[in-house]
Amino acid sequence: MKRSNTQTSKNRAANHLETVVHGIFLLLGLVTVGCVLLMTVYLILSGLPAIREIGLVKFLFGKTWASTAAQPEYGILPFILTSVYGTAGAIVLGVPVGFLAAVYIAKLAPKRVRDLLQSAVSLLAGIPSVVYGLVGMLVLVPGIRKLFHVPDGASLLAAIIVLAIMILPSIIKVSVTSLEAVPEAYEDASLALGATPVETYFRVSVPAAKSGIAAAVVLGVGRAIGEAMAVMMVSGNAANMPTLMGSVRFLTTAVASEMSYSSGLQRQALFSIALVLFLFILLINAALNFFLKRDREG
Repeated sequence: MKRSNTQTSKNRAANHLETVVHGIFLLLGLVTVGCVLLMTVYLILSGLPAIREIGLVKFLFGKTWASTAAQPEYGILPFILTSVYGTAGAIVLGVPVGFLAAVYIAKLAPKRVRDLLQSAVSLLAGIPSVVYGLVGMLVLVPGIRKLFHVPDGASLLAAIIVLAIMILPSIIKVSVTSLEAVPEAYEDASLALGATPVETYFRVSVPAAKSGIAAAVVLGVGRAIGEAMAVMMVSGNAANMPTLMGSVRFLTTAVASEMSYSSGLQRQALFSIALVLFLFILLINAALNFFLKRDREG
C-alpha cells in the first residue's frame, strides 16, 4: 500500500511538473506570436497615414524620391525594383554555389576537409554585416570600377555580389544538415543498382532532402531582403531607377539612411516603406511555403 501511495505521489508530481513546463512553453510561444502581431499593428498604424496622404498608386509606382526637396516627392518604385533585382541576383549567384558546396561537404569531402570547410562556413556566418560592407567597399567597389571602367563601382552589381556571399552560410549549413539526415539505406540501394556515387547523391540524396534545401533557400531570401548595412556601403545609396552599374538604394537602406533626421510626412513615409518591406517578406515566405507544401503533398 505504501509503495502504491508513493508511486501515485510521484505520478502526480510528474504530471504537475509537465503541466508547468507545458504552460511555460505555451507562454513563450504566445509571446513570440504577440511580438509579431504588435509589430504588424504598429507598422500598419504608422505607415497608413502617409500612404493615405500621398496616394497608394503615387507612393508605390512613383519614380522619384525627393523627401527633402522644396516640393517633396515620395515614389518608392526605384526601391522596390532594386530590392527585387538585388535579391533575385543574390539568389541566382548564391544558391548554386551554396547548394554544390553543401553536397560536397556532406557527401564527397574527406573528413579533414569537411571539418575545415564547416569551420569556415561557421566563421562566415558570424562575421558582422558591417565587415562585409567594409571589405566590399575597399576591395569590390574599386575592382568593379577598374574592371568595367565606370565612374563609380558602388552599384547594384556590388550589392548583389555581397548579398550572394552573405547568404552562403545559411544555405550551406541548412542544406548540409538536410543531406546528412537522408537515410543511408537510400544511397545503398542506389549504389547496389549500379549507380555511381555522384549519381546517387544528385538523384537520390538531393531529392530526398529537397524540403530542407528549399528551407535553406527561404532563409537565404530572408537574409538578402532584410540586409541594410552592407548594401548601403557598396550600392551607392542613391535613389535612382536600378541599373546594374548604377548607384541604387534598397528598401532597407531607404529607411536606415533617413530615419535619424526625418520628421513629419517624411518620417511617416519611411514607416510606410517599412510596411511595404514587411508585406513583401510575408508574401515571399507565404509563396515559398505554399510551393513547399504542395511538393510534400505531391
